[in-house]
Amino acid sequence: MRTTLFLFMTFISLMSYSQETSSIEVKIDNVSSDDGTVGYALYNKDNFMGMPLKVVNSKIKDGKTSVEFENVTPGTYAILCYHDKNGNGKMDFETNGMPKESYGSSNNIMAMGPPQWEDCKFELKGEPVSLMIRF
Repeated sequence: MRTTLFLFMTFISLMSYSQETSSIEVKIDNVSSDDGTVGYALYNKDNFMGMPLKVVNSKIKDGKTSVEFENVTPGTYAILCYHDKNGNGKMDFETNGMPKESYGSSNNIMAMGPPQWEDCKFELKGEPVSLMIRF
């Protein structure tokens, strides 16, 4: 009986420490062609524009693509994505630094220069989030 009670209390304690997770669905419906893939990257403030927390690549069909980031803990995040039209696994740039390939970010802010955390961030709470990003 004591063992059963101990195991039950241990289980309850562990459950209280488990992190609630949710998901983030991201869609793009204006990709210029079905060539290549679209790369999506999930960031938090600490790693923004650096090494992403998660990366997902998606094929394109009829100019549309979508992905889902699963098992994401609640917090503040940003998503950056780009159309890897030539399939080389990286974003290509002109000699003057301008992107050759289409790109987008959460909140669809298009400004001169690279995306800024404050412009791209969004809140993930307990419920799933669905985003539409425009290139």
